[in-house]
Amino acid sequence: MAYLIGTDEAGYAPNLGPLVITCTVWRIAKVPPDLDLYRRLQAVVCPEGDGGAGGPLLVADSKVVYSPARGLRLLERGVLAMVGLVDDVPNDWRAAWQLLDSEAAAHLDHLPWHRDYDSALPHTADRDDVLNAAGRLREGLAAAGVELVSVRSTAVFPEPFNDGADRWGNKAEALSRWTLALVAEALEACEAEEVRVTCDKHGGRNRYGRLLQEHFPEHLIEVYEEGLAASTYRWGPDERRIEVRFCAGGESFLPVALASMVSKYLRELAMQAFNDFWCRQVPNLRPTAGYPKDASRFKREIAQVQNRLGIDDRVLWRWR
Repeated sequence: MAYLIGTDEAGYAPNLGPLVITCTVWRIAKVPPDLDLYRRLQAVVCPEGDGGAGGPLLVADSKVVYSPARGLRLLERGVLAMVGLVDDVPNDWRAAWQLLDSEAAAHLDHLPWHRDYDSALPHTADRDDVLNAAGRLREGLAAAGVELVSVRSTAVFPEPFNDGADRWGNKAEALSRWTLALVAEALEACEAEEVRVTCDKHGGRNRYGRLLQEHFPEHLIEVYEEGLAASTYRWGPDERRIEVRFCAGGESFLPVALASMVSKYLRELAMQAFNDFWCRQVPNLRPTAGYPKDASRFKREIAQVQNRLGIDDRVLWRWR
């Protein structure tokens, strides 16, 4: 047996809303020695198409699965069906946070736009279709000798995001540290077997050895390659060899693609609550996705109410 782990994020660029990072952990039978999960699971998962009912589930880079014009349905369908392999499919907004990021769920009410907010799930996908898709996935993964072990996210809301970027000097360094903390947590739960970790690259960084050594000080981190295409590191004894690879286009690897989708879905859930709150406070306010140009417009339009409510910029606005 071996473990495959993938990480990715959503919300690195915006000024409003959280950065969400997700780690997915898979366990596979090593015979045949095929690490391409798309090929192994082609009967039930595909990286393109419309993810129609009864066919393979669309799991790909969130930018492929979701756009404002395309809507939330395919993203929601894929995420909820997949997380249904590790727990019950969540029935509502708060249950989704509890399942995917229990630490954030415990602190949601600290932000006024999350306080008292809830909504039923799925929003746009059909629940029976999601449950049927999860059932087909369960059978397909079992037949291929594949198990989805866990899906774990970290949502970094503006105040801790600002704190992290200030503390470590820039948001790329902060992203790498938050990601490796998730990887370290995942590795602790893995049994003594080979592990391969794939992460999408962070802000153009090519060198991660120093950060890996800080997160895993009990091991000597071996640098295998560092370049524009990929940076690869290895450590550990032969019976539990660990490889961590940061690569451009990591979403072509199924564990990373699912991490991308889950991160995007949680961020969309957060922005729904955020927009619901402010649109109730400010008449005729247009919702925002939180990206820089429109975020500045949104912030100007809520400024008077923000001041009246005593909401500090640091908990609302990401500086970097």
